[in-house]
Amino acid sequence: MRFYISHQEEYSRLELILRTLFGYFYIVLPHAFILMFLALWGSILTFIAFWSILFTGRYPESFFEYQVKLIRWQTRVNARMYNLADEYPAFGLNAEDSHVDVQIAYPQSLGRGMAIVKVLFGGLYVGLPHGFILIFRVIWTFILVIVAWFVVLFTGKFPESMHEFIVGTMRWSTRVNLYLGLMTDDYPPFSGAPDPDHDSYGGGSSAPEAPAPTAPPAVEPPPPPAPEPSSEGSADAGSDEVSGESEGDREEKKEE
Repeated sequence: MRFYISHQEEYSRLELILRTLFGYFYIVLPHAFILMFLALWGSILTFIAFWSILFTGRYPESFFEYQVKLIRWQTRVNARMYNLADEYPAFGLNAEDSHVDVQIAYPQSLGRGMAIVKVLFGGLYVGLPHGFILIFRVIWTFILVIVAWFVVLFTGKFPESMHEFIVGTMRWSTRVNLYLGLMTDDYPPFSGAPDPDHDSYGGGSSAPEAPAPTAPPAVEPPPPPAPEPSSEGSADAGSDEVSGESEGDREEKKEE
């Protein structure tokens, strides 16, 4: 899973104040109203996906993509309310955000037995241990949000270490939700650190590396042209022939 929220060099003090005073009205209410129905539909899809996994061992790919898009939308809104990013969060499941990047790989197969175990005992062996730790982490996260609010207000900068910790809390809870939502069989780690294989903090969306330039194939030079006979050589040869003929004629005349 790749879960990334970019850290900006500068943050808007005006947007910070507007979100604090009116963010509940112009961000939370309109988005939450729509997300409430989308989340309800997502729960229905999860129920259907459980039976699909039970009989086929696969999570329907279209259902999976819907859940990922829903997570992206929720992350966009939370990033603004935690003051992790400026600009208004876009509406829509297919909307893009330059500050938020959430990528979740589609599993080609899921364990049928694990699906039953998650439904019956997931709350015990996942919800309880992770929830217990996340309670304290979330409390500390809200303290950091308050401290960072004053730092941004006076300096226009969000402390990067605080930003990383808050994003880590969101990443951790997302991993737990993915596991309990039957979207992965990988047990969530007790950490908010990014996945070293898919996530890189501080670099934004990693662009694919361009292939190294290859040298053009060697082209053999054409063979040098054959030397043309020089006019002087031709003239000398001609003169030799002429002189040879004249000497022969003279010898024949003498013999006669």
